[in-house]
This record gives sequence, structure tokens and C-alpha cells, in this order.
Amino acid sequence: MKKVLVIHYSQSGQLTEILGNVTQPLLGSDEVEITQLKLEMENEYPFPWPRNEFYGVFPETFLQLPSKLKPIPKEILDGSYDLVILGYQVWYLTPSGPTNSFLMSPEAKKLLGNRPVITVIGCRNMWIMAQEKVKKLLKSCDAQLVGNIALVDRHINHISVITIAQWMFTGVKKRFLGIFPKPGVDQKDIDEATRFGKVILPYLKSAEYNTLQNELLNIGAVNIKPFLITVDKRANVIFRKWANLIHSKSRKGDDKRSLLINLFSFYLQFAIWVMAPIAFMFYLLTYIPFMGKINKEKQYYLSVENK
Repeated sequence: MKKVLVIHYSQSGQLTEILGNVTQPLLGSDEVEITQLKLEMENEYPFPWPRNEFYGVFPETFLQLPSKLKPIPKEILDGSYDLVILGYQVWYLTPSGPTNSFLMSPEAKKLLGNRPVITVIGCRNMWIMAQEKVKKLLKSCDAQLVGNIALVDRHINHISVITIAQWMFTGVKKRFLGIFPKPGVDQKDIDEATRFGKVILPYLKSAEYNTLQNELLNIGAVNIKPFLITVDKRANVIFRKWANLIHSKSRKGDDKRSLLINLFSFYLQFAIWVMAPIAFMFYLLTYIPFMGKINKEKQYYLSVENK
């Protein structure tokens, strides 16, 4: 009997549904037993998000400062697993607060150490640098990343910004104003995620994962837009400056922090609506001279390699 541990944190339920479909073919096998670990925080994050709290978690999230999780059941900690599937969301170009908190915990080292791990990402569109951060955390746990699946909102950046914001602030996944598309990962992509489980199953049975990622890529597990790699990298540099400024110069609940958080939120809107289009035009102008480097980077981020 092969034992699989599925770990995730989800507020809206979207990631839960994705993981349910990915693991459906595994559940259908008499040779596989699945254990679910839904991460819970001692101080839970709100959903829907009040606007001030949505932006307020930015500094600590980006700086990857862990928060306290509720204890993981002993029967899960004492279990022996052949594969771990780790589902996570991306918050501010970084693995979500609960995901980061778990991966930095002693319990993560116990559950992930010397085990193969498949990551499953459900996010808006930028996940590249978040996955690099997860790779480092997995390495610190002595885990082996053998596969990655990234399901994203396929709509253009400015449309998805509007629809995701409405979803996060209202808690309702619907067509904003009746004219915008539904936010998040397309339902068709969620429903078709069962195909990934069908690919994973024989690898689980054989315990050999060397070619798993290549086979997942062949059925569309990851799609990378090279421009977003550039944006993700540059935004990480700027976000680090903002996060360090807010975290070091203010305390939670004081007026100065509120002011700095508001300034960051205004900057974020300016970056999305003004700076990003300009950066895209510059990217197009320089694409041909840097095409070789861009393609090399793309191949690396499609893989499960860790620099």
C-alpha cells in the first residue's frame, strides 16, 4: 500500500477543489491510501479580507516571517508516507503565510524529510519566484521536489487584478458587474486536473520520479509567460525594500504602519496600471537580443531543478 500525504491551506476552497481533482485517480486505486492535512493558524486570516488587513499582511508575508500553526494531529506526524503533495497559494510573490509557516516548522522536517514532494500551485498569474522560495524551504527540510503543477488565472493581467480583488474583498466568486469573467483558475482547468493524477499514479507505484516532471509538462502542468519572469524578479526587489521599510519602521496597529501600508497599496496600483505596461513595451523591444537567455530561464523554471 502506497501512502500519500496531501498538505494545503485554502480560504476560498479553490485549492481544495484542485487538489481533490489531482488526487482523484489516486483515490480510485486500491493500492493507495491518502491522508489530508489542512493547515490551520492559531490566529486565522480573515476571508473575505477587509482591505486594510489584506494589504497589512504584506510585510511579514513577503519577508517570510512564520506565524504559529495549530498543532498537527499526532497520527499524521507519526505516519510514514511514500509521497507528499503540497498545495499552496501565492501571496505577494511569496508562498502564503500558512504555507511558509509550515515549511519553516520542525513538523515539516519530520513529514517531508527524505520524501518525494509534488507541489501544486493555484494562483493569479505570478508564481515563479514563490516556487523558488518553496524550493529552498523544501531543501532545508531534506525533501526532494519531483514535480510541479501550476494552475493560474488565464485572463490578461489587468482583468484578473480587478476580478481577484473583488473575490478577496467580498468572498463571492462571481462575474463582477455581470461583464467580467469569473475570478481565479478557470473551472475547466480545475475539472481537468484529474489528468495530472493519472500521470502521477504509475510513478507513485514504482517510486521512481526521474521523468515525472517532463510527463506533467507534456500535458500542460505548467505554462510560463517569459515576461512574467522579468516582472516577478524586479517586483521581488522592490517588494523587499517596501517590506523591510514597513516592518522595521513601524509596529502593527500604530498610525505609522497604517500610513506606510496605504502608501504601499497606492504604489502597487501604480505599478500594475502604469509601470507594468511600460515595462512590457521595453521587454518587447529587447526580446530578440536576449532571446537565448530568456529561453534558458524558461526551461529552468519549467523544471524541478534547484539552483
